[in-house]
Amino acid sequence: MAKAILLCGKICCGKSTYARHIQAERRAVLLSVDQIMLAVFGLYAGERHDEYAARVRGFLLEKSLELLCADVDVILDWGFWTRAGRDQAKEFYRSRGIDCEMRYLDVSQDTWQARIAGRNRAVEAGEVTAYIIDGNLARKFQRSFEPPTKEEIDVWIRQ
Repeated sequence: MAKAILLCGKICCGKSTYARHIQAERRAVLLSVDQIMLAVFGLYAGERHDEYAARVRGFLLEKSLELLCADVDVILDWGFWTRAGRDQAKEFYRSRGIDCEMRYLDVSQDTWQARIAGRNRAVEAGEVTAYIIDGNLARKFQRSFEPPTKEEIDVWIRQ
């Protein structure tokens, strides 16, 4: 039976890189909010970014059901920054009898800062399409992120 793998972690902690490894390993489909947001809106969705991102998450949850029913594993790469968001996603699958697994990518503060700096350099050089993590986005993240407890997580990955 197919499985939904939900990736939790800080912005720019390595979730997308990790997701691509799982994707290749399991022949899974990667569903990324950032990929869709960047493809549709580019780097600037403006003041409605959070509204649009919420709509994309809803769409991807429904799309994931189609894939799972076709016996294809899915990877949800969108951070799950709040406990409520993690609980809702797990309930979404479990209430439908679908196996899901929450994986948390735990990085040290030093590693996280280095990854942010590296990604920002790559974006500025035009090597990747991703969001710049500037002071405003970092502050927004720090206000929003609720670190998970051990009880919430099925697989804890320390990097």
